[in-house]
Amino acid sequence: MTLTVYSPLGGEITPLHRVPDEVFASELVGSGLAVDPVDPVDPGGPCVAQAPIRGKIVKLHPHAFVVQAGDGTAVLVHLGIDTVRLAGEGFHAHVCEGDSVEVGQQVITLHPDAVRERGLSAMCPVVVLGSESGSAKPGAASGIATGGSILFTWPTS
Repeated sequence: MTLTVYSPLGGEITPLHRVPDEVFASELVGSGLAVDPVDPVDPGGPCVAQAPIRGKIVKLHPHAFVVQAGDGTAVLVHLGIDTVRLAGEGFHAHVCEGDSVEVGQQVITLHPDAVRERGLSAMCPVVVLGSESGSAKPGAASGIATGGSILFTWPTS
């Protein structure tokens, strides 16, 4: 069996080793990919991060969320690097912790350009928590993702 993880945002697909954060780049929290967000309709405007898998929101912060599938597999979407320092400014949640979500459901709106203007990276790691380094199988190692396109698959057994 495999878990299909969909891109929560539109933007440039980036390998985790290029994320400007050692924890994500070295896959300490898990395997996956990152997306450098941009809205193709409004490149300078806000982006809406969507649920990458079907499940339950088990952790929700202004800058990150975790969706847990029915089998216990959890996927983290971290919206930008060091964005915890923004204390929620520039982020808007559309769900609450404990809510069930479907793939593609709106979770958090962010403003990537506002993040970048503060000297932070807007790159968004998407990882299967606790997974072995390199275990995610990319749909594409590079290129442009659209929100809701297949980002990667991960073997569940």
